[in-house]
Amino acid sequence: MIYRFAVVFAFLLTLPTCAWSQVVAPGNVEALLRRHLEAGEFGPAQQLAFGADAGARDRLLNQIALAQAAAGGRRASVGTAGLIADDLARTAAMNGIASQPAGGFLGRGGAALADFDSLMNLITSTIAPESWDDVGGPGAVEPFPGGVFVDGDGVLRKALIEAGDTRLSALRTSAIESIGNVDVRRASAMRKVSITRLERHLQARAALGLPADESMLTLAGLQKIQYVFVYPETRDIVIAGPAGNWTTDVEGRPLSMETGRPLMHLDDLVVVLRNAFDGDGRFGCSITPKQENLLRTKAFLETSAGKAIKPTQRDSWLEDLRKTVGKQDIQVFGIDPRTRTARVIVEADYRMKLVGMGLEEGVLGVTSYLASLEAGAVDQPMNVLRWWFTLNYDALRTTENHDAYELHGQGVKVLSENEFLNEAGERVHTGKSDEPTAEFAHTFTKHFPELAKKYPIYAELQNIFDLALVASLLQGENAPELIDWKMPYFGPNGKYQPQLGLSPMQVESVINHRVMSKTKFVAGVSGGVTVDPKEYVTAENIKLDEYGGLKAARGNSAPKNLSANAWWWD
Repeated sequence: MIYRFAVVFAFLLTLPTCAWSQVVAPGNVEALLRRHLEAGEFGPAQQLAFGADAGARDRLLNQIALAQAAAGGRRASVGTAGLIADDLARTAAMNGIASQPAGGFLGRGGAALADFDSLMNLITSTIAPESWDDVGGPGAVEPFPGGVFVDGDGVLRKALIEAGDTRLSALRTSAIESIGNVDVRRASAMRKVSITRLERHLQARAALGLPADESMLTLAGLQKIQYVFVYPETRDIVIAGPAGNWTTDVEGRPLSMETGRPLMHLDDLVVVLRNAFDGDGRFGCSITPKQENLLRTKAFLETSAGKAIKPTQRDSWLEDLRKTVGKQDIQVFGIDPRTRTARVIVEADYRMKLVGMGLEEGVLGVTSYLASLEAGAVDQPMNVLRWWFTLNYDALRTTENHDAYELHGQGVKVLSENEFLNEAGERVHTGKSDEPTAEFAHTFTKHFPELAKKYPIYAELQNIFDLALVASLLQGENAPELIDWKMPYFGPNGKYQPQLGLSPMQVESVINHRVMSKTKFVAGVSGGVTVDPKEYVTAENIKLDEYGGLKAARGNSAPKNLSANAWWWD
């Protein structure tokens, strides 16, 4: 339920007066600011800061924010720090606020500050407790010099108390009609998410000791990325695509209530951004059998070759075979193996191999390797197959100014190769695929949309591929430099911490067999996931949109008339 209401509390404070018409010489700005802060006059201090030149403004705002935090106005201090234009200076201010103890009074002169935080805690704990931004709701409450204005859309305005109710009614109506961050669970054919604004918003929450809420973790319910827009004039990098309401499945995975598709995830975005800007953009995983186990398996198969296996003995024989093969090693490269990104690519790869070996059901049109073998196939002691996921995009589209991009293509495909074991049990690459091996890779790719609908893990892999391509695109096109974004929270040295778990190290081997005309066909499988998006971010693969549709989409998606807290809009 979304609450849309306004509550106004007026606080009368005795504060020293200030002559706003006073002309302040540049050399006296610091001294006058210090007097304002000592008197608790944060409003006049802010006006003084905004009257200074651009070079001094951020420094003065930083001093004001730290003084507010020291006085116990932590929320107000975060709001002031959020006005700092330079990414690194804002980050330093937020870090300083986070390190300040809560509470306190100004040391000299002026009156004691009103205890806004205690009052706000009282409001948020008694009035619709589930609707406030501290717990992921849309509502927010902030202090102002003339009072506190609260509305369910998170729009922050100074409350002016006038005779009668007309003024307050008009103010409330204006707040409700503001654009941006109205209802994150409302279906949208084209939701826009500003990565840069989201980063600033998360910084502010971290300074208040608050984690990312559910709307942030799901990137405002974004289900797919269709566009990337760059706005140097507002310093925004925006990703856009369909979005809507979601629910959570038994595995804790957020899924669209309309399509059942998994949502984009903030942690994945940060992981691939850091990989693109601190590495070469490549990452992936491999699931491979141990050489000593393969040698033991080769000996086991040679011992049992030519011996008939009764139907009642097949399960026992296959179990002995699996024990001989043992577990396969999992290796993750390019990204931290403890992240959810790593777990998704490993699980998707393993589940694909189960389908390929007929150990997990596919969809209509996808036939497992063993099921596609013909009776006349040549008997082999051990056929080692290799299937792996990789990227599958058409050319990116862009505008003449390279300030908008459109993603084209499914994003995911499966490649294949046959290997064989030599006398030492080593896997020897052939660079080729026989027909059944290649056919499975082809049909899995062809029917990927149906498979992704049946098994959400494949759609999650697709989401990660989309995010990886976007991250590589931003790096290759120097988008952060164009908008002077230093990525202080999301970048390689940023403080945002993706959730970490245990690293996947080993997994049971995927192996199966088929008996035709008393001949045993045994197949094991290896492979992995290989992500190398840089091949798509080249001059020959970024094509100009000659019809003007992309330029129009960028114009229609521009961040206009947004509230101070908005980081997404429809």
